Amino acid sequence: MAKPDHPVPEFMRQVVADEPPVSERVVAEHAVLALNASMMRFYEDSLIKFKQNMRDRVPIILALFTGQGGQMILYRPGHGPEVAPSVPLVYQLAKSVGHSTMAIYEILSPYLANAKANQLWRAPLAMYRAQNQSALDGLGALDMSEDDRAVLRTILQRNLAFMDECLGKGVYSYEDFEKYIRGTTPFSVKTIGIGSGAQVGHWMKVVEGWKEKLGKDWERTYGVSNTLYIARQNNILFSVLVQFMGTETMGDRLLLVETPDFETTPEKMLDVLGRIVADRALGMVFFRDYFLMDVELLGGGGRAAIEREMEKRGRKALLPTLAPFRSNAWPWKTDPHQGSGPARLEDVP
Repeated sequence: MAKPDHPVPEFMRQVVADEPPVSERVVAEHAVLALNASMMRFYEDSLIKFKQNMRDRVPIILALFTGQGGQMILYRPGHGPEVAPSVPLVYQLAKSVGHSTMAIYEILSPYLANAKANQLWRAPLAMYRAQNQSALDGLGALDMSEDDRAVLRTILQRNLAFMDECLGKGVYSYEDFEKYIRGTTPFSVKTIGIGSGAQVGHWMKVVEGWKEKLGKDWERTYGVSNTLYIARQNNILFSVLVQFMGTETMGDRLLLVETPDFETTPEKMLDVLGRIVADRALGMVFFRDYFLMDVELLGGGGRAAIEREMEKRGRKALLPTLAPFRSNAWPWKTDPHQGSGPARLEDVP
């Protein structure tokens, strides 16, 4: 090891090491890479101001997914955030009972191959049976229509009958399992109708009221909703906003942002919106196109590189169709001729 330039006091030896020599190349690499590291810090620092400037100038609606049917927040310049009332509780009640059959599937399916010898499923199933019984016993006190109550009652009664059968025999077969689930599915579909009806009706009234309140400012309002991968195709909150903002605002002032989790925070969504809009101004200054930064800049070079590499291999590159940077297309699958099979739950045999 090289001799240090200057001796280090003994009391610093626990935290200061004798660094090995570094070549000029490594020093140069660090100097160049530091440019981008600093740029990213400035990039994040500027976002704070960009977000505040947006808050001061334009109305913003956040439509966030939650297990309670969503949350919508209106930010008006000069006003504090206005959090909309929650979706009526019937949404959660229908969803909870609709999910109950799925819970039984999750308890029992891991042990299908050896349910008799491996009885680890009994305790959680007995516990869940008690919860189902409690829900059934209290069903009459719920604030809902008799027709909706009948749907929930049927599911709970079927759940209890199947669980009693499994616990009584101490075993279950796939055939028993499938018969129970397939027989319950039509009623589970009805719970979707109950919940979505309450959810859509509620948010329609909220957004309609906000549009009226904002008046001319509605034409400057930004809307942003979050989605998980599976919730893109029929994203209810985004679709409700489209009804009042129009398809021409999609990809412009109305955005659907994919997140890694079902739920996110208003702060994170404001960060995303602020960055998208700020980057559009950057794109206009640098590249004379306001929407260019909505698309990965390396994508063009990447496409060309993929084409070259595949040509070397004697194969045709598989790449998405080029589309303009600015697009008001729906942010999910739209071609009915691409793919096969059913497109709605109601179309499943």
